[in-house]
Amino acid sequence: MKLNGEERKFLKLAIDTAEKNITNGGGPFGAVIVHGGRVLATAGNRVVPGHDPTAHAEVLAIRQAAEALGTHDLSDCVIYASCEPCPMCLGAIYWAGIRRIVYASDRYRAASAGFDDERIYTELALGAGERSITMERAMEEEGNRVLKIWEKFPDKIQY
Repeated sequence: MKLNGEERKFLKLAIDTAEKNITNGGGPFGAVIVHGGRVLATAGNRVVPGHDPTAHAEVLAIRQAAEALGTHDLSDCVIYASCEPCPMCLGAIYWAGIRRIVYASDRYRAASAGFDDERIYTELALGAGERSITMERAMEEEGNRVLKIWEKFPDKIQY
């Protein structure tokens, strides 16, 4: 894909953030969120230093951007990432409403560097009973009751 000069600048910032993050104790991933040509958020992966398995660059950048805009809806934003987002980050990107991702490296290269991205993508394609994580359903009626309350709740904000 060919990027214009501004897009190249944003993707380079994500890559530079990833590289700098390594020397700061983080993982080799960086993300930048842009809104209307303006950088809202820049983050590197902080899983190990933060003892937080969810502290991926994309998730942290989403949190920063949502705070900056004062909304959970980032549908007018673009995310630039040093690497193809893992399934967790991709899920967060979908939940944030972001409609465009521009990335440099990919999940296969991340796998060869020792990250589980591709394994998790493969697992998610399996049925619940075929995954390596045991998934057990219980108290279905009680769980469904909460969703019924939500469906009738007059002041809900759908997301």
